[in-house]
Amino acid sequence: MAREYDKLVRDRIPEIVEADGETPVIHAAEDTEYERRLREKLDEEIAEFHEDDRVEELADVLEVVYALCDLKGVSAERLEAIRAEKAEERGRFEERIVLDRVE
Repeated sequence: MAREYDKLVRDRIPEIVEADGETPVIHAAEDTEYERRLREKLDEEIAEFHEDDRVEELADVLEVVYALCDLKGVSAERLEAIRAEKAEERGRFEERIVLDRVE
């Protein structure tokens, strides 16, 4: 029985499918499709975190973020530096501040 997925998956998923005795039908995405599918995957992983707030779901989000960085030629170290700069300039979320309105 065939199941349709039409989504980006981790590199070892075809191997895992084959180990289960099934045949994966796959293709490698070109740059434009790959970026679009990474963005879709990011939405999917964020939705999964909303449904199940385990840290493993956050790790999946981070894996997609790293893949997007790699596609854009940005290292994980540079991403962290940008995050730290923004935290220094604008703060973090440690104080749990909610902006109700500005008058």
